[in-house]
Amino acid sequence: MECSEADCERPAAVELHIPWNENRLVCAAHARVLGRQDGVVADPDPERGDALLEEE
Repeated sequence: MECSEADCERPAAVELHIPWNENRLVCAAHARVLGRQDGVVADPDPERGDALLEEE
């Protein structure tokens, strides 16, 4: 599955739990940025650990 962010083709590796919106599956790079917002919880998918280590 690909990252849900527009124009991103990286594999989704993290589910973001967003209190004010629907949860989203995103790549590690977007999770690092979006997961810093107050109230957002980043939940890495243990089966996608290889995608968490990808170089950008």
